[in-house]
Amino acid sequence: MENLERKNHWENIYETKELAEVSWYQPNPVTSLDLILKFTASKSSKIIDVGGGDSLLVDYLLDLGYQNITVLDISETAINRAKKRLGNRAENVKWIVSDICTFVPVDNYDCWHDRATFHFLTKNTDINQYCKTVENNLSSSGIMIIGTFSEKGPLKCSGIEIKQYSEKSMIGLFQKNFEILNCFYIDHQTPFNSIQNFIFCCFKKR
Repeated sequence: MENLERKNHWENIYETKELAEVSWYQPNPVTSLDLILKFTASKSSKIIDVGGGDSLLVDYLLDLGYQNITVLDISETAINRAKKRLGNRAENVKWIVSDICTFVPVDNYDCWHDRATFHFLTKNTDINQYCKTVENNLSSSGIMIIGTFSEKGPLKCSGIEIKQYSEKSMIGLFQKNFEILNCFYIDHQTPFNSIQNFIFCCFKKR
């Protein structure tokens, strides 16, 4: 899927579906929160939520006192919905509308979080660009947390094909520049009562 086609696809998703009508919706993103709390050094750590859309993770991070949060999403509609939900608290978040494949960060991050975005990149060029971006823009000893569909997960999501991952393939992709801290599998129950199997991997920059 080309960049413009990808953007149009996600704008349409967020323009036609409510927050709880998408398969990745979580009323409480407990796995991501637990990992961020475990691996971030302080509440002033610079955190970026890649593909955060209008998920509730940012709400919980603000509630916990995190002070340097960035949310990136390809969909401006999703970002605007999150801002509206947060009201005045949205001013405490940095919002970026960008395709992750063309994203050029101006900051270095202490924690790179991505749940359910990485598996939508199916071209090697896009995957390699993603890896390069995180390698170049994660601080020394920074943490990367990625939750993506496992080999037992779906083959498609939101009408488009995805790329599945195993612990071995995730480690192989990032091991040159990252030390693996933890990898585990977890089931996500969608709002439609179906089950999606994810693999979560946590890495530390070498």
